[in-house]
Amino acid sequence: QVQLVESGGGLVQAGGSLRLSCEASGRTEASGRTFGSYAIGWFRQAPGKEREFVAHISGSGGYTGHADSVKGRFTISRDNAKNTVYLQMNSLKPEDTAVYVCAAGRFVTRTQKEYDSWGQGTQVTVSS
Repeated sequence: QVQLVESGGGLVQAGGSLRLSCEASGRTEASGRTFGSYAIGWFRQAPGKEREFVAHISGSGGYTGHADSVKGRFTISRDNAKNTVYLQMNSLKPEDTAVYVCAAGRFVTRTQKEYDSWGQGTQVTVSS
């Protein structure tokens, strides 16, 4: 497993932008897996709702996917030299308010149970 730490959340007005970061820290597995071998997914959970998929990216960064609700507004990317995945969020809406969490897994998927390392999350609040 790998340790993940999110940052970049905060309070923003509707129409504004934020960039979230998901940084891997600590030791990689004893097998010597590098950060670039992990697929990373972003998920979010709003109050009273189930956690939902937002975006994911392959280990190399060559494949990305975004939920329909954020497509065209959010962009996932990664910098393996910095052990970091980013989520650029533009044109934010009040309904984007949630705790955003990143997770690492062996392959790109929207299925949460396939991810085996999770961060603690960062709060994003969008005011109207």
